[in-house]
Amino acid sequence: MVKKVAIIGAGITGLSAAHYMSKQEDVEVDLFEQSDRAGGKIRTHQQDGYTIELGPESYLARKKILTELAEEIGLGDDLVRNQTGTSYIYVNKKLSPLPKGAVLGMPTELVPFLTTDLISARAKLRAGLDFIKKPIKVHTDISVGEFFRSRLGDEVLENIVEPLLSGIYSTNIDELSLLSTFPNFKDMEEEHGSLIKGVYHQKNSAPKTAPGKKQGQFLQFRNGLQSFIDRLLEVIRENGVSVNFNHDVTAIDEEDGKYTLTVNGETRTYDNVIVTTPHFQYKRWFEDMPLEYFKHMKATSVATVVMAFDGHQVENEIDGTGFVVSRKMDTSITACTWTNKKWAHAAPEGKTLLRAYVGRPGEYIVQEKDDDEIVRLARKDLDKIMTINGEPEFTIVTKLKHSMPQYKVGHKEMIRGIHEYMAEHYPGVVLTGASHSGVGLPDCVRQAKEAVESITE
Repeated sequence: MVKKVAIIGAGITGLSAAHYMSKQEDVEVDLFEQSDRAGGKIRTHQQDGYTIELGPESYLARKKILTELAEEIGLGDDLVRNQTGTSYIYVNKKLSPLPKGAVLGMPTELVPFLTTDLISARAKLRAGLDFIKKPIKVHTDISVGEFFRSRLGDEVLENIVEPLLSGIYSTNIDELSLLSTFPNFKDMEEEHGSLIKGVYHQKNSAPKTAPGKKQGQFLQFRNGLQSFIDRLLEVIRENGVSVNFNHDVTAIDEEDGKYTLTVNGETRTYDNVIVTTPHFQYKRWFEDMPLEYFKHMKATSVATVVMAFDGHQVENEIDGTGFVVSRKMDTSITACTWTNKKWAHAAPEGKTLLRAYVGRPGEYIVQEKDDDEIVRLARKDLDKIMTINGEPEFTIVTKLKHSMPQYKVGHKEMIRGIHEYMAEHYPGVVLTGASHSGVGLPDCVRQAKEAVESITE
């Protein structure tokens, strides 16, 4: 008997779910996307020899599931690793390098930490208390801010850790759930009695790489992330998935163990449904589920500002890939990637490509300012930090409104409860995606695979 499965949303989670589901026997898969394109936030722009990401830029190489999927669909040879260089933090009105050996800001080498100008001597002594403090008692969850303040002190958190972590989740660090984002740090603290000891042990017990130039931690595709989306779309169609753009699912109704979807005014019936849309869409279909958490779960709006220059216009001899900004600095930008230094394929020879990020939790710049105003704000901040002469050859502003779900304290427990409710009241319907258990691209692929497995098993 053929099982019919509907997948709602054609972002990376929906496309990956369609791929894994289409590999099952006796399954028909329909994929519905409200817009006219696949990829969601992923979008690559190519112009005059530039390859520019307007959404996500890359993914962590150590999260191998996306690499495995890329190889499976024939794009393994297109993967490129970022060029290495020191990461910088803008704090105390200057750029300072991240201490050598630091892991997300946590020291693993003594001399670089003692000599860094990112924090004061007093803050360095305070961080040393981590060696004697007992592990923090956590009943259900704790904020990332509270955890790191307790272990390392305010200054290390605000000048080093927070700028690095907030760029990943775009959530106030004093509200960000530790157990939903970095539970491994709590595990290290528990196992070794000290966070620094735990990070040091993990780093030094990792398999050693061959001597030579350090490898970058991120992966991309030589023709941009959009090439991965395009190829994945091609493969699922070859595998028999029916892909339907400009198809809006307006209702999901359960009857006798099956689910009837109303799509563009017509009804279709399925055995299973995988929903991969942002969480604020759920209220359209599941009015009776305990949506209180999702009703109040916020998502940060961010914008990227791409600026292309002739190489001589930007005076930047630093061997680095970019910088993040401490929230103590009065800037609109939160980070800037020196893209042509990070990715060899991103810009033509002799050109400089900068990518600034705008939008902090609780701010409304992205919603309230137009593109020209956002460019002016970004350029004003960059001129404080770097030496840039003249106007760019072109700029591109991309607004990603409500695009970064905020995992606040208790998120993991709430998501577990919602999944249990769905399993009991809507068996065969799976909610998944970036709003649940990971915002990175590999996390979305992992969740798609888990969603398929939960149905097929």
